[in-house]
Amino acid sequence: MATVTEAEAPPLAPAPEQKPPKKRGRLVPYWLLLPGLLWLVVFFALPMIYQASTSVQTGSLEEGYKVTWHFATYWDSLAEYWPQFLRSVSYAAAATVLCLLLGYPLAYLIAFRAGRWRNLIMILVIAPFFTSFLIRTLAWKTILADSGPVVHTLNTLGVLDVTDWLGWTAGDRVLATPLAVVCGLTYNFLPFMILPLYTSLERIDGRLHEAAGDLYARPWTTFRKVTFPLSMPGVVSGTLLTFIPAAGDYVNAELLGSTDTRMIGNVIQTQFLRILDYPTAAALSFILMAAILLMVTVYIRRSGTEDLV
Repeated sequence: MATVTEAEAPPLAPAPEQKPPKKRGRLVPYWLLLPGLLWLVVFFALPMIYQASTSVQTGSLEEGYKVTWHFATYWDSLAEYWPQFLRSVSYAAAATVLCLLLGYPLAYLIAFRAGRWRNLIMILVIAPFFTSFLIRTLAWKTILADSGPVVHTLNTLGVLDVTDWLGWTAGDRVLATPLAVVCGLTYNFLPFMILPLYTSLERIDGRLHEAAGDLYARPWTTFRKVTFPLSMPGVVSGTLLTFIPAAGDYVNAELLGSTDTRMIGNVIQTQFLRILDYPTAAALSFILMAAILLMVTVYIRRSGTEDLV
C-alpha cells in the first residue's frame, strides 16, 4: 500500500510589527487644552486666590493691608448687609420667574409655530445684544419716565394703586422703585432664558406629540405630560443663566433704582471703588458666590435633570 503524505503547509509570513503610538500624538489633546487652562488660571484662579487673601486682611489704604486671618470680616459683613443680600435674591428670583413666563411661550412659538419667520424672530430676540448693556438700561429710564405713556397707562388702569399697596412702586411713579429694577433685570436677561428654552424645545421629536394625539390627549395634557418634561433641561439652563447674573447685578439698581433698592452688587462696588474697604468687599463677594453656589446645587438636585442645554 502506498502511503500518501500530506504536503506540509508553507509557513506563514510573520506579521509586520506594529509600532506603538508616539507619545507626541497622545499629548496633542492636552496641548490643545493648555491655552484654555492657562486662561482660567491667570484670569480666574489667581484673582480668586488674591481676593480670598484680601478678605482676611486688616489695615487701611494708607497703612497698607496685611493678612491676619481676620475671618470676622465675613460675619460682620453679613450682619450689616443681609438686607441687600435678601433684596438681591428676591429681585433676581422675580426677574427669573418673569423671564420664564415671557420666554417659554415665545420659545415654544419659535420652535413649533414660527415656520419661515423663525430666523427673523431669533434675530429680534438677540437684537438687544447689538447694543451695550448700559444703553439698554438707560433706555428704560425713558420708558418708565413719570410723564411717559407707560406710567400714564398704568395709572389709568389702576395698576399702580395695587403695586403701591404691595410696595413695588411709590405713589404714581415707577422709577426708583423695586418694579423698575425688576423690569430692567427682566429685559436685560430675557434672551438668556429664551435661547436655552428654544434649543431644548427644538430637540423634541414631533412624533411624540402625534403619538399623544393618537392616544386622545388634549393639547394641555400633551404639554403637561410630554412637552414641558422634555424641555426641563432648557428650563433649568435658562433659569440659571438668568438668576446667577441677576443676583450679582448692580447696573439696573444703580440706574433705575434708589438707595432703598440697592442690591449687594451695589454694596460691593461701593466698598471697592468709593469706600476702598477691600477686605469687606472681598468678603461680600465670597459670601455671594457661596450663597449662589449653594442655591444652584440644591436647585439642580431638586429639578430632577442633569442634562443641561
